[in-house]
Amino acid sequence: MSRIGKLPVSLPTGVSAELLDGNVVKVKGPLGEMSQKVDSDITVTIEGNEIKFTRPTDQPRHRSMHGLYRALVHNMVVGVSEGFQTRQEFVGVGYRVSVQGQLLTFSLGYSHEIQLLLPEEVKAEVPDVKKGENPVLVLKSCDKQLVGQVAAKVRSLRKPEPYKGKGIKFAGEQLRRKAGKTAAAK
Repeated sequence: MSRIGKLPVSLPTGVSAELLDGNVVKVKGPLGEMSQKVDSDITVTIEGNEIKFTRPTDQPRHRSMHGLYRALVHNMVVGVSEGFQTRQEFVGVGYRVSVQGQLLTFSLGYSHEIQLLLPEEVKAEVPDVKKGENPVLVLKSCDKQLVGQVAAKVRSLRKPEPYKGKGIKFAGEQLRRKAGKTAAAK
């Protein structure tokens, strides 16, 4: 049995789930609603406030889908009840970001500013920072996959470089640093 797949997904208070035609699980909560189509081989049952997943055989295909769909539905339940967020730090002199609605404007040391339009489901905020601290961008959404995808896109605008560590990095991320050039021995 899949160790992830056999665990039931418990629904917190304020979150409801229903099984629609075509094996589609729809989850509704205080932060929004999401739906996920589950493969027809995986059986989904909703009992009380628990969602359970079972597979027909122990084939590798069924075993992998068993855990996958359980994890996807669990992420939907957590997303509509608590939500997901990522924090990114801007390390470098003059590196900053500003938010106007769904439009992000980046100043990343290039000769021009970069603008990025966020999807409607993602909300962004830039908390005030004290002098001497790096600016931070916080992305929030109920969709874990979408938040991660947008955060990866933002990071790709200026990846951290290994010598000084300048660039956009996730909060708490440990960068592999390299030693710079050494003076020539005489």
